Amino acid sequence: MNHDRLRLDLAGLAEEVTPVDLRDRALRTSRRLGIQRAVATSAAALVMIAAATGTALAIRPDGQAPVPQPAGPSTTVTPPPADGTPTPDPSTSSEPTSSPTKPASVLAGTRYYLESTSTRVRIHAVRGSSDQVVRQIAYDTYGCEWNTITVSPDGTWAAWVQDSTDGDTSGVLLASRIGEQGATRLLDDVSCLDSRPLRWQGGGLLMVRNKTGQSVLFDVAANKRVNGDPGQETNRCWSADGRWLAAVSEGKPYVTDETQLRQYTYTPPKDEAAQWGGWEARSVSMDGRYVSVGWIGTDPSRRDDSFAVVDTTTSKVVDLPGSGDIRSVMFTIDNKVIVKRATGITVLDSTLTPLGTVTEPASLRNMAMLAYVP
Repeated sequence: MNHDRLRLDLAGLAEEVTPVDLRDRALRTSRRLGIQRAVATSAAALVMIAAATGTALAIRPDGQAPVPQPAGPSTTVTPPPADGTPTPDPSTSSEPTSSPTKPASVLAGTRYYLESTSTRVRIHAVRGSSDQVVRQIAYDTYGCEWNTITVSPDGTWAAWVQDSTDGDTSGVLLASRIGEQGATRLLDDVSCLDSRPLRWQGGGLLMVRNKTGQSVLFDVAANKRVNGDPGQETNRCWSADGRWLAAVSEGKPYVTDETQLRQYTYTPPKDEAAQWGGWEARSVSMDGRYVSVGWIGTDPSRRDDSFAVVDTTTSKVVDLPGSGDIRSVMFTIDNKVIVKRATGITVLDSTLTPLGTVTEPASLRNMAMLAYVP
């Protein structure tokens, strides 16, 4: 092969080759590599976010952005503030999530009070902030009405003795449903003397005495006697449901529910006892364990107050929670104990554990509480 022939062949081969712009190729290669790096960086960021949020991701094989895959409920993660202060946990936050509601009263039912003046008596039904006069009776100065008017433990009936012409010692027994006008005549010649002339056995039976001193148990709703003289016990007092009776027989106080009988003793404060005609049970707990006791006046006029509670199983005086002079203690049908004090009302449960207090308006503080109905 000669040199002239070799040059001719090389020149022909060069004419068949297409020129290539290496600068453009380098730029395109650089841009493709940049895109791939951006995709890879975005994918890595999404993977990190998915790990934090619990979202599953799949990387597409063509190198494009990852696509979210179906997963369970998403959880939003709030990053901590820039200053590093921990974000409060809503479940333990002390801030209220809604407006506070007023707590329910420990005495949400109706309290019945007795207001008396020299010419009339009124029964107040108090429930929450409502105070309604549900019975008003006018009479001559301190007659039988004032000494006898009473409310049944279930709040259904008001009963009283209407004065007669025998010198305020007896009269006609009347009864009316609470809130209704008028009254039903039940029995004549009923005594209106004593610390508590009318005594309820539950919600519908009423113990009274006639002019001769004989006890009569009367069914108010049926308007008839139940069984004439029920016995020779004195100072009778029943629990709000009428099951337990506290009474005195042959000078010995006891409680009974007709299946069991339990005698107890009580010695009142000696420095006060001389001023009174004795003491008696004024209220009985629903299980017969406790009785509240009050003084019997030396004159034959009503007394609704009580000043101590006696445990009939031990004959010991109970130390009641609360402060202030006790004016009355009432065992209610819903197993509460209402301790009315000069400073307000303390409410206890059946074990004599405090449940709360109730503030009485000044107009009610000196009134006797006749009944409480849940």
